[in-house]
Amino acid sequence: MGLSQSEQKILAATTAIDTLIEKKLIFSGMKIGLGTGSTAMPAVKRLAERISAGDLHDIKAVVTSFQTQNACQDYGIPVYSLNDRIIGGSLDLAIDGADEVEPSCNCIKGGGAAHVREKIVEYNSKIFVVIADESKAVENIGTKFPVPVEIISEARVPVTNALAALGATCVLREGVRKAGPVITDNGNQILDCTWKNPIDVPEMEDKINAIAGVVENGLFSKNKPVVFIAKSDGSVETRNLR
Repeated sequence: MGLSQSEQKILAATTAIDTLIEKKLIFSGMKIGLGTGSTAMPAVKRLAERISAGDLHDIKAVVTSFQTQNACQDYGIPVYSLNDRIIGGSLDLAIDGADEVEPSCNCIKGGGAAHVREKIVEYNSKIFVVIADESKAVENIGTKFPVPVEIISEARVPVTNALAALGATCVLREGVRKAGPVITDNGNQILDCTWKNPIDVPEMEDKINAIAGVVENGLFSKNKPVVFIAKSDGSVETRNLR
């Protein structure tokens, strides 16, 4: 029957952390960005296990959400801000999940509404690592899983119009077990956007961010990640690992 999606996520996360340590891409004293979501959490757990085992020490974490901050606090991993002097605005490596990743390693993130902080962390990292289960590997992104666009609430209608002019169909993300729209950690709203046809990801990332009222979008193309994709047969595909 093969591994379930949940098992694939754990396999991808564990394999990534262990491989990165083995190849000395993660080592003691590093400043590491830690992402958000159901695939990132097993990576945080595995990192904590390797610290507890004595394989790593003096790891400084910068997190992308309250979820990750809570996990690091529970595991005893010290958390800092990019603004802290000890971090100095840049990271050695960041690791996170993705909602979709294409063969060229462009990806969509933001299904958990944390893509703005994720992009700040991951675009300020020397090495960016994406971990995913096989369902996240696609030929083209943006036609099925929606691209989140975080917006200033007062600009919802003009931003929607501008996105429509770029060919996007937009839906305001609604809360679950809460009446009204999702409100991000930054106090903003999210438009979920899809296109009928494949998009030029780097070009679209720039065009969306040029719209007045847009805070940031969930297309990630500027810092090409190392990718680990776990499959139901128990294998793990790697991309861009040198």
